[in-house]
Amino acid sequence: MNRPYIICHMVMSIDGKVTGDFLFDYGCKKATEIYYDINRKLKADGFICGRITMEGSFTGGYYPELAEYETIKSKEDFVPEELSGFYAVAFDPKGKLGWKSDKITDPDGDPGYDGAQIIEVLTEQADERYLGYLQTLKIPYIFAGKTVIDVKLALEKLKNIIGCKTLLLEGGSIINGTFQRADAIDELSLVVAPKIADKADKPLFTDSTISDFELVKAENTDGNLILNYKRKSDREDLL
Repeated sequence: MNRPYIICHMVMSIDGKVTGDFLFDYGCKKATEIYYDINRKLKADGFICGRITMEGSFTGGYYPELAEYETIKSKEDFVPEELSGFYAVAFDPKGKLGWKSDKITDPDGDPGYDGAQIIEVLTEQADERYLGYLQTLKIPYIFAGKTVIDVKLALEKLKNIIGCKTLLLEGGSIINGTFQRADAIDELSLVVAPKIADKADKPLFTDSTISDFELVKAENTDGNLILNYKRKSDREDLL
């Protein structure tokens, strides 16, 4: 397989929602603790999130003054020699995330996130000054498409250039749906909290297509259901 193994790891409500106020409710506290514990135990090479999730969790809306940075006209990937082996991969098509360092600083020092080296996955729409900003911070970036991120190309580069073997997909509904439609999810790791979400909250996948998974684990922990599914192989689909 010419890409990393992708595990979609999420907390969700009984009715299949993955974003919304229910995540911060006391009734979801234990599910969140289980989620982070599983994250640490999976020991992946890093995690993937979309721009909105990265902004909400790590950058807080900060954005640099791009006029201060060099204009980089080249659309070649930028990968410094020193790579950490543990990555926070941001799918950021237009380059809208503002970072203050080349590594994630988790406020709680969680080993599943803290110290992860940031990698920006961009399209050619990214501002040329934003590239100069990333290079100044020594943040690696790769291009994967002109206007829309090509998931297949991005994952091929993450494996062959960066060296990622296994990555956790921990984004929101939109990026999860993008990966699902690209047939790029190998495993689902779901923690189902005993909560019903609001009607406006977002589902596990936006604009999903039909695909087959097989349940390989189901466990009840303090009223929270831990589910693990693996994608059925093409051979199994033919049987």
